[in-house]
Amino acid sequence: MGLLDRVERGLEKAVRSVFSGGAKAQLQPVEIASRLRREIDNKVLTVSTSRSIAPNSFDVLLGEADYARAEEWGTALAEELCDVVIQHAKSQGYTLPGPVRVAFVRESEIKPGEVQIQSRADRSQGTASGGAPRPPAPARSAPPRVQPVLDYNEQRYSLNAPSIILGRASDADIPVDDTGVSRRHLEIRTQGNASWAVDLGSTNGTYINGQKLDGSIELTDGSVITMGRARLTFRLIPATPGRDA
Repeated sequence: MGLLDRVERGLEKAVRSVFSGGAKAQLQPVEIASRLRREIDNKVLTVSTSRSIAPNSFDVLLGEADYARAEEWGTALAEELCDVVIQHAKSQGYTLPGPVRVAFVRESEIKPGEVQIQSRADRSQGTASGGAPRPPAPARSAPPRVQPVLDYNEQRYSLNAPSIILGRASDADIPVDDTGVSRRHLEIRTQGNASWAVDLGSTNGTYINGQKLDGSIELTDGSVITMGRARLTFRLIPATPGRDA
């Protein structure tokens, strides 16, 4: 029996009494664990041949009755589910961008026995004492939203799609009219509050803060991207409420 299987079976046994009272079929912790693993696999972002970024922040959406039982068990159940996420990421070779968070959220429209998962890759999660990830109390909690942008040639471009292509081609998302720039020169991939620059095999290469980009690199606020003679600055600005970030 693998480590993940042992964790899952221990979790199911530990909280069976919380989720099993009554004649109707009730949501089991093993089902939540399974849905978390599936969510991770579906949302993983491959940034290079050797690195895949998995979500580390999860909202578990439950109906009224299931939420009440999850809330009764509280942080203990959330911590066990965090362990499920961590072990699955290790087994698949995924990189987690920060400590794992699992929170329960009440959604009255969800039927008993059903569960929905919302996830994101979140670098802003805090770390508990001793370096162990600790989820908050069972409640919806969202980190401050930021909008990634690129400043280039006295213009500001919002990176409001998971993939943005830069280059000399007329159909590039951000056109860069420079003879030293390839037609499809650079891709910027964004998930949650994190963005990565990925060189697309350009002829003259891409430089991030003066260092030649080999494969991909995560961008930080103020990163300077050089392509040919073009210089672009990556920024993270507060997202405007009511607009897509």
